[in-house]
Amino acid sequence: MRILVLTAAMITAASTALADTDNFDQAQIGSPPPNWTCGVTGKGSPVWKVEADQSAPSQPNVLKQSGSGTFPWCVKKDVSIKDGYAEVKFKPLEGREDEAGGVVWRWKDGDNYYVARANALENNVTIFHTVKGNRRQFKSVNMKVSPNQWHTLRVDFDANRFKVLFDGKVALEATDDTFKEPGAVGVWTKADSVTAFDDFSFGGK
Repeated sequence: MRILVLTAAMITAASTALADTDNFDQAQIGSPPPNWTCGVTGKGSPVWKVEADQSAPSQPNVLKQSGSGTFPWCVKKDVSIKDGYAEVKFKPLEGREDEAGGVVWRWKDGDNYYVARANALENNVTIFHTVKGNRRQFKSVNMKVSPNQWHTLRVDFDANRFKVLFDGKVALEATDDTFKEPGAVGVWTKADSVTAFDDFSFGGK
């Protein structure tokens, strides 16, 4: 009987979903957050740093990208999720070419991953896959994305099915078979977007 109970407990523990939230409040200001890896797809010089922000949904800190690059990204590389969700609060601050914030999942490396992003200059929400550094859109919807305001972007992913939510409302649903294996999750910007992020949460297995 004792062996059966122990076995059941082990099975339950093994099937427990991974879940966490990072609000960047314990991270050192002026540096990238610990346990995150930051870079760029393509060219450029992104600048990812934790900064104090009085407007942060959970004060005092945010993660801010203030440089520029083709597609800057910052991911929790030690996390590997196949099916689950990733969610972040973001605030588009500046940008002449773009004012975008995005969430990344099934990230294999800086050239291969999925991303869903909201753009305050284009007023749309779009889902892409990036393969060998080449980004391709496979669904988009027009939605109002206000600059200098906090928004919530979330993606739920299960096998080849994806659902993107913007400020709590379903923006789009799509299917794609490009990446099927587990990968990291994180955040993303484009071009000269200056964007703040807070309360990054994820879960899955």
